[in-house]
Amino acid sequence: MAPWRGRWYNVRMKSTTAHAAFAALSAVSLSAIAGNPLVKGVFTPDPAPFVHGDKVYMFTGHDENDAKFFKMKEWFVFESEDLVNWKSLGAPLNLETFEWAKKDDKAWASQAVERGGKWYWYICCNCAQGDAIGVAVADRPEGPYRDPIGKPLAVGASFIDPTVFVDDDGRAYLFWGNKGCWYGELNADMVSFKDGWREIPGFDDEKCFGPKSVRMNWAHGKEEPIVSYEEAPWVMKRNGTYYLSYAAGGVPEHMAYSTAPTINGPWTYRGKIMDTPHNSFTIHGGNIEFKGRSYMFYHNGALPGGGGFKRSACVEEFKWNEDGTIPFIPQTKEGVQPPGAIEDKEGKFWIDGSKGHGYGSRRTGRDNDAWPELAAVWLRRTLGLK
Repeated sequence: MAPWRGRWYNVRMKSTTAHAAFAALSAVSLSAIAGNPLVKGVFTPDPAPFVHGDKVYMFTGHDENDAKFFKMKEWFVFESEDLVNWKSLGAPLNLETFEWAKKDDKAWASQAVERGGKWYWYICCNCAQGDAIGVAVADRPEGPYRDPIGKPLAVGASFIDPTVFVDDDGRAYLFWGNKGCWYGELNADMVSFKDGWREIPGFDDEKCFGPKSVRMNWAHGKEEPIVSYEEAPWVMKRNGTYYLSYAAGGVPEHMAYSTAPTINGPWTYRGKIMDTPHNSFTIHGGNIEFKGRSYMFYHNGALPGGGGFKRSACVEEFKWNEDGTIPFIPQTKEGVQPPGAIEDKEGKFWIDGSKGHGYGSRRTGRDNDAWPELAAVWLRRTLGLK
């Protein structure tokens, strides 16, 4: 293991030396009992995963240890090859990156994407005019990042929680908003809009974004009936259908979603994906496809000392329904298995689908008592022993 502010690194090793194997054995044991939350030594809210090659990069915020409200000044990035072992790439982005940003505690939710060999990280923060969406660019996911335009991309009341989506035809879009959802098509440079932005069509329609309830709309300065959509949008596409998931229902939040045949709608409300997280009144995340499997990221307040202002990234595997809908996804302490692990009818997991190379057993009750066996098998294979 290697230290990073007292945290553990990804320790997936390919060395066949006994020393490396012993280190890997210790690491596997540590990672295996980790489960959810994914990162133990620091609070990592608002996870935004991105698949690039054979790795997943997870971009998160940082809830400070002494937070009594949302106290966030920087953004983290982590990488993983198996969604179990996570390596920290540090905090390459903070409010100081943006000269126009207020240097307060509002380095809130973000999302990043790679395009054309560049990494574009979309963030929200405060500026002199109010809530703002910004963008930083780098050559690598770990940075260094710079502000390419020297100003916000968009400014407006409740302009928070940006999500970026690149369609099959290469056209890119940015969505964002709390108690309102706005979007705009990005130019090829990824740092400007093609034709401004507007509110998503049908936002005030319950058929599009769920049943209304009376909640405080900070942009309007009053309580009013608002559809279920609250904040934290996430856009993706599957088999020609566009999916928009989001935090819903007001505080405490759950995760819900809507679908549409085009990026411009019309949107149809599809229901709940996840319940309110443990010890957190917010939820924020998104789903990815990785190595042939589907995963949903979110956050909770389950770490010691955690809570609504000290949240941590988590992940669950799920399987799409045959009709293309997203199933309800339970939240677990155990989290996920590496993508190469296959479960048989007895509740045992095997690597590479071959029972000749066991990956340890674990009952379907999702206990962790078999992970020492997994580590021992891995050690024997690394040393070339039977």
